Amino acid sequence: MIEINWFGVVLAIVAGMAVAGVWYSKIGFGLVWWKLTGITSEQSKRATVRNMVQLFIANSVTAVGLAVGIAITSMATDQDSVWLAVLVGLVAWATLSATTLLQHNAFELKPPMLTVVNSSYQLVLFLAMSLVIGLL
Repeated sequence: MIEINWFGVVLAIVAGMAVAGVWYSKIGFGLVWWKLTGITSEQSKRATVRNMVQLFIANSVTAVGLAVGIAITSMATDQDSVWLAVLVGLVAWATLSATTLLQHNAFELKPPMLTVVNSSYQLVLFLAMSLVIGLL
């Protein structure tokens, strides 16, 4: 039976919200992101509540998915290390997130730098969540 550390999942969600908050802020890549998307800071502020709810839901699903993937991998390999958890996060990002974002952005003719900014955010998100789950 798969055992999920739900406290770790909750902390991973918190970590994910923190990563997003810093990444897309003015001290992170917010200014670059606004320029590449054409969205202004005023537009972002108006959409904050809806977007934060969506972000919370998405981060929750991601954290649970990573926790399940880490638990299955730990059972299959009989290993329980933080590095294995981080590896699961890296593989999940590379095979699911990065590839999907790359193809969507390419067909939507979005600037390549926007793909780099958003995909890098996803990488940091997946690694941070996996690290938190792996540490607990």
